[in-house]
Amino acid sequence: MKATLLVRNIGELATPTGTSARAGSDMRGVSVIHDAVIAVDGETIAWVGPATEAPAIEGAPPKILDAGGQAAIPGFIDSHTHLVFGGYREDEFYWRAAGVPYMEIHERGGGIANSVRATREASLDDMISSGAKRLQRMLELGVTTVEGKSGYGLDLDTEIRQLEAMRTLATVQPVDIVPTYLGAHSVPEEYKGSPGDYIDYMIDTVLPLIRQRKLATFCDIFCERGVFEIEDSRRFLIAAREAGFRLKMHADEIERIGGAGLAAELRATSADHLLKASIDDLDAMAEAGVVATCLPLTAFSLREPYANARAMIDRGLAVALATDLNPGSCYSHSIPLTAALAALYMRMSIEEILTALTLNGAAAIGLANDRGSIEPGKLADILLLDAPSYRHLAYHVGMNIVSTVIKRGTVANARP
Repeated sequence: MKATLLVRNIGELATPTGTSARAGSDMRGVSVIHDAVIAVDGETIAWVGPATEAPAIEGAPPKILDAGGQAAIPGFIDSHTHLVFGGYREDEFYWRAAGVPYMEIHERGGGIANSVRATREASLDDMISSGAKRLQRMLELGVTTVEGKSGYGLDLDTEIRQLEAMRTLATVQPVDIVPTYLGAHSVPEEYKGSPGDYIDYMIDTVLPLIRQRKLATFCDIFCERGVFEIEDSRRFLIAAREAGFRLKMHADEIERIGGAGLAAELRATSADHLLKASIDDLDAMAEAGVVATCLPLTAFSLREPYANARAMIDRGLAVALATDLNPGSCYSHSIPLTAALAALYMRMSIEEILTALTLNGAAAIGLANDRGSIEPGKLADILLLDAPSYRHLAYHVGMNIVSTVIKRGTVANARP
């Protein structure tokens, strides 16, 4: 066996397995190996198993990383974020905390329109600079792949600028970025009262340009009453699919209008939020293989009920967990708090949480074939934990226990 890096003296290695999302009870199927070794050849994993069974290394000797008895898990996949934006909305956070109603916040100049104004004013360099800082913090928390959405421009120039910022960011720091076009995040002032006309504009003008420049892999839409309802959402997503994009959806977060059912109908890669989704629509998602992405940090920040992940898993769905980092409803990218909320308030087991943050997160962005687990042939995206077991992920509530991040076979971040 050839290897460029040998990670040895791993006290406990825990990983889901496979190249597709784990659904239902299979989410608990985590493989655990004690006194483990991982052999890496270049960017990929060559071998993993007990130290007593490790094959001989051929050729040049590899670099050695002694884990010192720490636990190892796959790199986290944050499959739903809005990481590039301009400005902040800290006043709204405290207004909400004090009980100010949503419409009053809107009348005070708050809401998504606030972020749209600030993002339209931000230069490409501004976006790259602020995005790089957020990505560094994500890396320190163990995130090795992240999905990033546009959606705070709602016009051609700013949406393109957000996506171009992500393209540049992907080349200047270690975290892989999967870009998503979310021009259908809200109806801009220019199209107020005419969401259908805005959909036409995106289909006719924006989608072809983004596709031509290869700026996004996915298209997403905020499918909610009073924003983009079912028929407009269906029309937009079908056009996006015909243009070559994969599909994601913000679905049934505020009201139950059937967004989850539309995700199943169109076989979207994932449907996200799902706080108000119906049982029938969730069952349809399970049958269609749509990943259900739950975002507990947003519910926490808004003091809303959490998505019923326990029922989703028990009904056979594949559930992913993500942070929903954004400047308004969830200014946080805390994977540790996400894990703790999932355990304490969403009744997920630690094995389900680990799977949701790794393999199923990868499946939610169409990348479970090459990441999300520690297996031969997959990318060497590996975390060492300052803990004896993966079970400390939620137990050490809200604390970052990631000590070392290996990204594509190279140590990308390590605590001193």
